[in-house]
Amino acid sequence: MSSATDYSEAGERNRVAGQPLSHLSIEVGHFYMDELVNGVDRIHAQLRKVAPIVAAQIAAAEKEFGPGARVSTCFLVDDYFWTRTATRSRDARRAADPRQVLEKLLVAAEQCEVPIDYLAREAGCAEVPSFQDGEPVGEPVRLAEMMAARIVAEPERDSTGRRPPTVESGWLCNGRRSSEYDAGQAMRIARYRPPEEFGARNHSIFLDVQLWSRQLEEVAGQQVERILWSCPFLASIWQLLRLGMIRDEGAMVAAPVPWEDPWPSDWSRLPAVMKLNSKAKPFAAYRALSVLPYSYLGIEHAVRVILDHLQLDDDVHAKLAERGAGERIPVEVPRQATRRLNHIFLGDV
Repeated sequence: MSSATDYSEAGERNRVAGQPLSHLSIEVGHFYMDELVNGVDRIHAQLRKVAPIVAAQIAAAEKEFGPGARVSTCFLVDDYFWTRTATRSRDARRAADPRQVLEKLLVAAEQCEVPIDYLAREAGCAEVPSFQDGEPVGEPVRLAEMMAARIVAEPERDSTGRRPPTVESGWLCNGRRSSEYDAGQAMRIARYRPPEEFGARNHSIFLDVQLWSRQLEEVAGQQVERILWSCPFLASIWQLLRLGMIRDEGAMVAAPVPWEDPWPSDWSRLPAVMKLNSKAKPFAAYRALSVLPYSYLGIEHAVRVILDHLQLDDDVHAKLAERGAGERIPVEVPRQATRRLNHIFLGDV
């Protein structure tokens, strides 16, 4: 490679905004909105399991990176489907008032000794609002739409084209679908071919993930078709934000906004990511750990499939890798986002 090429690539990386990084970001549990709305017993039960895990992970990070290890914690609030799904009644939406929900969550976390440095909204993984002087202004960054354009599905061998591509169907799989999807299958008798995972070891674990659906919503008296993004797709964006891998024309997306004001009555008046602890280490990190109930295992499997099919920005990764190499104790930053992401799943007992 010539020095001119080296200079050019370095210049491209310099146009990508840098981002403060922790060594580790810990997601400290997750609840569906109805769990946050109804009582505190389940909230306390989960957070009591999370607390010793967080302490152990902080200790492990300090052992690996020294006493100066940077560790931050975060929590993602499930506000997207609660406010957008047409089946939610007005009373149900009113019950999910952020003033009550967030107060209940944060008090429970404090009582269970689970620190929450950053609070994020799932809806902020779909659209990131811009804020000025504490008020939302202008058009949001349509983050889910932007990331959907980066999906690259693996081409199937001998594909017939009977099933529409991901960009049209909203479905993404980790292999080849069964022969039921072959053109003309219903018109002939043929031996059934089961689905096949690409790169399977001995046997397949085939997964077909829905990334979005379309639904009609009433807007100003008119029926308008809107995209409803799926939980796994929004969760994949959430993980990429935590890993510092998303930029919009080189600029950071969903930079944490310090928050000390009273909670508003409307979720849309909150930033995508809020910094609650003024002394917190950076939100994004070289590595991310999610501590979640085991019921989310299927979702996180889908997240990993999605992440493996997203075309991420090489310049962003190069900048992170350079930064990791320059740490006092160097940090390896694998190119595959899934290699930087870990999980601990909590059982019921």
